[in-house]
Amino acid sequence: MTSATRPLTDAAFLSAAGTVRHRHIAVEGPIGVGKSSLAQRLADVLGYQAVLEQPEANPFLERFYRNPPDHALATQLFFLFQRSAQVDRLHRPVPAMVADFLLDRDRLFARANLDDDEFALYEQVYRQTALDAPAPDLVLYLQAPAAVLHERIQQRGTPWEQGIELAYLERINEAYSQFFLYYDAAPLLIVNAAEIDFAHSDRDFQHLVDHLGHIHSGRHYFNPTVS
Repeated sequence: MTSATRPLTDAAFLSAAGTVRHRHIAVEGPIGVGKSSLAQRLADVLGYQAVLEQPEANPFLERFYRNPPDHALATQLFFLFQRSAQVDRLHRPVPAMVADFLLDRDRLFARANLDDDEFALYEQVYRQTALDAPAPDLVLYLQAPAAVLHERIQQRGTPWEQGIELAYLERINEAYSQFFLYYDAAPLLIVNAAEIDFAHSDRDFQHLVDHLGHIHSGRHYFNPTVS
């Protein structure tokens, strides 16, 4: 059995997972970077609840990628209500979980995609909606160049994503960089995900899990070698 096909119950994974003390982990990054796959795998190994975005449930998203100016506001508001509902369903105290989004990151996309009047309206709704979002104990921010994101999106072949343009991904990457430049609400691990595959490579994934056990505060960087 090869390294890439070992089951997740392998003792090495369980040993590494046992060093992770964070009870609420958020995995963030632009579309195509692999955040949902990583969040699900972390949840599986740690025995946590996975709280994942559901982009396929947004009826405006495909229309947004075809014609952003006409459908950006509806798309953003739908996602805001969806994520707020997911947060509201969490019990207090917050259960051990891995999410593939930060609720306060939603404004990043709104600012990048809405005009000034739409953003002002969005901000009014946001202030009424996002007041009770629990802060994570750890945030993983996955980075990759726009060209890498674009290639991955094309390879996975999701129909409504195929119209995403490279220029849009570059704009979103820049927005993410600015957002996390000043982020200090939780310990932050910035991960170079350009050439690694956390979802399918046991080696890459185990190195990351090993690293998580050493993060307790501040800002950290993870640049793994290619498998």
